[in-house]
Amino acid sequence: MQFIDLSFVKRLETAVALCGKECAEQAQLRTPGIAAVVEHMAGGIAVFAGIDSPITQAVGIGLNGPVTEADLDRLEDFYFRRGAPVNLELCPFIDPSLVELLGKRPYRLAEFSNVLVRELHPEETFAPPPAGVTVRVAELDEAKTFTRIVVEGFADGAPVAQSILDIVEGFFYRTAGCSIYALVDGELAGGAGLDIHDGIAVMAGASTLPQFRKRGAQNALLAERLSRSAQNGCEFAMTITHPGTVSQRNSERAGFRIVYTRTKLVRECPVAPL
Repeated sequence: MQFIDLSFVKRLETAVALCGKECAEQAQLRTPGIAAVVEHMAGGIAVFAGIDSPITQAVGIGLNGPVTEADLDRLEDFYFRRGAPVNLELCPFIDPSLVELLGKRPYRLAEFSNVLVRELHPEETFAPPPAGVTVRVAELDEAKTFTRIVVEGFADGAPVAQSILDIVEGFFYRTAGCSIYALVDGELAGGAGLDIHDGIAVMAGASTLPQFRKRGAQNALLAERLSRSAQNGCEFAMTITHPGTVSQRNSERAGFRIVYTRTKLVRECPVAPL
């Protein structure tokens, strides 16, 4: 396995940041009311795509050397003047200057997530789907259907806002990957995304509708994406999971291992947007 040093971590975090960037840009093209904005700053990428959007966050901040007070002020202003909190996805390799700066400001710990990686080889083969399960690439005219299935799989029966569907649909149109369906007994049961950047295959946005779970759909989606990634010359595949989840267990069974843990810090927006 690749030694996990700063240069490798930059590749991983940049791949994730570019996924969010492309999603926001594609969503903005189709739904201008989102008012999505993307800016490069402090070594990372800041994305705004709505106050409650899952991709409204900054990734890769502090991985390119020292961060100044002015850098952090600019980042906070980017979000605050849009009425949004600052969501920082941080990894253990950030420059110490950012750690010191954050300690002086009212950030709170929001969550942890594990980054898992596995090597890929062109000659690798992967297990076929179990009986009754098939996978296929979603067609261009299936964007809205695919988006709804993936979002409903994450929602677990909770109502799904149109604003979230509009944002997540941006992932479908990214140019650096593809969207893949899982079918159970011929019915659309779940879906997952694959993004490729600089030899890194990002396993993104996988979910299964509740009534089709425990049939092997998620493992089939993962195997299909790994196979495609290896055939396309990717050196590594990565995924991000919450600690101790079924997703982490499935990833480790597929050959992934935890390489570091991310920390999400949040600073709430002032009551009145700047």
